[in-house]
Amino acid sequence: MTEIARDWSYAEEMVSEHETVLGARERAAHLGCASVTPGVGAALRVLAATAGAKAVVEVGTGTGVGSLYLLGGMTADSVLTTIDSELEHHKAARAAFTAAGIRPVRARAITGRAPEVLPRLADSAYDMFVVGFAQGNLAQYLAQAERLLRPGGLLVIENALANGRVPDPANRDEQVVALRAVHREIVESEAWLPALLPVGNGLLTAVKVAG
Repeated sequence: MTEIARDWSYAEEMVSEHETVLGARERAAHLGCASVTPGVGAALRVLAATAGAKAVVEVGTGTGVGSLYLLGGMTADSVLTTIDSELEHHKAARAAFTAAGIRPVRARAITGRAPEVLPRLADSAYDMFVVGFAQGNLAQYLAQAERLLRPGGLLVIENALANGRVPDPANRDEQVVALRAVHREIVESEAWLPALLPVGNGLLTAVKVAG
């Protein structure tokens, strides 16, 4: 094992997961849907806490693994709006929220396609905008994030390194090319203050600059 791989493993294993999160992971394995790694989950929780997040949008609920971490860092009076096109995912996520003692008013689960749901949400009303795994047109979500986030709000894109494929210039996979384009757009834009965190499969973060 290389030093980098050892460091990655250490970071991933540093925080123990609660049994409610482990239960959500089991449901994810049963349904065949992706979930964030423990390291990414811990980072999401810290980012939500640091931002003092009261209103968060999450694209891609899955079975609620990432949602539980976000809610763990959000304020007591906060609301997570989480969007997924699969009704079975939301059923599993609601079971996870109930097991964790999350009040229903704190987790608003919307079943539908994100490109159709996001335009109905209010401008500049959110503290964080989180995009999960392989969630379609990332450029479209970037535009929605800029509209929905308040100045100083935080954009987070999971799986931003796509298992090491994004840094490989020879990889021309459609999803990889789209990720590189979003990376470039965020870095080159004056609207964002970005950082790419090498946790999990990569966590692209960017703060919306006050305009």
